[in-house]
Amino acid sequence: MEKKYNVDSFNLDHTKVTAPFVRLASRKTGAKGDVVSKFDIRFCQPNKEFMPTGAIHTLEHLIAEYIRDEMDNVIDLSPMGCRTGFYFTVFGEQNEEEITNHLLNVLRKVAVWDKPVPAATEVECGNYRDHDLEGAKAYAKKWCEGIDKKGWSAFI
Repeated sequence: MEKKYNVDSFNLDHTKVTAPFVRLASRKTGAKGDVVSKFDIRFCQPNKEFMPTGAIHTLEHLIAEYIRDEMDNVIDLSPMGCRTGFYFTVFGEQNEEEITNHLLNVLRKVAVWDKPVPAATEVECGNYRDHDLEGAKAYAKKWCEGIDKKGWSAFI
């Protein structure tokens, strides 16, 4: 029998997915019926490429700020330690296609961003010097182009 880990992403066969993708990683229902959904938003092909810290940091700031203009049920957007994407947590039972559409709206804006990165000062950010807007724009563009080409499914 295959080992099962407590962390959902540790049980994902990273050799069978093709980035970019959006995948429902887990869905939990609380004691009072509240539903929380966590999505795997993959930008880079696992074990083949990863985002530099400046680019992923800037993407985090831009997506985290502007996805809330798209959705009112956002809990959190967190970069993955492997730097291949993000975990995105929301209240409710959205599906991959809905999340993809909202992210496309945000990332199309990020791909052509020409304003300062939000909350990127010493007062607002714990590592304000480590930002890369041009890198973030390039990854946003690449993600949108990949999703437009293949759709949201993790296993296409």
